[in-house]
Amino acid sequence: MGNGQTISSAEISVAGKKAELLGNYRRHTSRKHHFILALLAALAAAVMFSLGQGSVPLDYQTIAMVLCNKLFGTDYACGDIAVTVIWELRLPRICMGIVVGAGLSLAGVTMQVILRNPLASPYTLGMASAAGFGAALSLVAGVGLGSGSEIWTITNAFVFSLLSSLMVVGLSRLRQVSSGTLILAGIAMMFLFSALTSLLQYIGSNEEIAAVVFWLMGNLSRASWPKTAITAVAVLGIMPVLLRYSWDFNALASGDETARSFGVNIGRVRFISLALSSLVVAASICFVGTIAFVGLVAPHIARMIIGGDHRFLLPAASLLGALLLLTADTAARTILSPVVLPVGILTSFLGVPLFVYLLVKRRRDYW
Repeated sequence: MGNGQTISSAEISVAGKKAELLGNYRRHTSRKHHFILALLAALAAAVMFSLGQGSVPLDYQTIAMVLCNKLFGTDYACGDIAVTVIWELRLPRICMGIVVGAGLSLAGVTMQVILRNPLASPYTLGMASAAGFGAALSLVAGVGLGSGSEIWTITNAFVFSLLSSLMVVGLSRLRQVSSGTLILAGIAMMFLFSALTSLLQYIGSNEEIAAVVFWLMGNLSRASWPKTAITAVAVLGIMPVLLRYSWDFNALASGDETARSFGVNIGRVRFISLALSSLVVAASICFVGTIAFVGLVAPHIARMIIGGDHRFLLPAASLLGALLLLTADTAARTILSPVVLPVGILTSFLGVPLFVYLLVKRRRDYW
C-alpha cells in the first residue's frame, strides 16, 4: 500500500511538472505569436498611412473607396486622379517595398544562421555589389542580356548577383570549408565587383555616372505591378521552403557538431538554403537597386526581441524588414516633397540609430 501511494505521488509530481512545462512553453510561444500579429497590424497601418502621403495628399475615405472599387467591383465616385495616384503609382511602390524588405530580411536571417556569422548579409556576401556592377555594365557600356536598356539593367543585375552567389554556394559544397571562409570569399567578391563598378564610373560620361549612382542608391520609383508580381512570386514561393528548415536552422545555430548529432545533413541544408536565399536577393534588388542595411538590421532586431527560434524568427524578421523599408520609403517621399529621396539613404538613417539603441539596451550577448 505504501509503495502504491509512493508511485502514485511520483506520477502526480511528474504530471504536474509536465503540465507546468507545457504551460510555460505555450506562454512563451504565445508572446511570439502576438509579436508577429502586432507586426502584421503595424504593417497594415503603415500601408494605409503611406497611401495618403505624397505631393497629392489623400484622405482615408478616398483611399478606401478606390481600393473597394478595384478589389471588390464597387462603384464609388472617387475621381480619376485619385485612382491613378493610388492604384498606378503608390500601391505598386508600396507592395514592392513590402516584398523587397521581406525578401532581403528573409535572406539575411538564412545567411546568418547558415554561416553562423552575425555580419552575413547580401552585402557581405557580394551579391549587392555584383548586381550593381551588372547594372553599371548596361548603363555605361551598353552591354547586357535582353533587349532595351531597362531590360539590360534588370537582367544584368539579376545574372551577376547570381554569379557572385554561385561561387559562395559552390564553396559550401566543398569539404573542410568553414563558414568563415565563405564570408571571406563573399567579401572578396564584394571588393572585386565594387572595383569594377568604380572603373566603369571612371570611364563613363556624366549622365552615365549619374544613372549608375542613382541605381546604386536604391529606389522604389521603378516599381510596377508586373515587377512586383515577379518579385512576390520569388519571395513568397521560397519562404515556405526555408520555413521547412526551421528546426535544422535551430540545430545549426548551436554548432555543426550539435546539428550533426541531431541528424542534420549540414552540407545539403547549407547548399539549398544559400541557393534559395541568393535567388531571393537577386529577384529583389534587380528591380529596385541595392538597398542597404535592411537585410542586416531587421534580422538582428527581430532576434533581440523574440529570440533565435527560426520558426518565429523567419516570419518576424520578414515582416520587420517589410515595415522598415516601407517606413523608409514613405519618409523618402514626404520629407522633401515633391522631391523624392533614394530609399537606400533613408534605410540607413532609420536603421542605424534603432540598431545601436537596441544593442546598448540589450547588453547581454543575444547571438
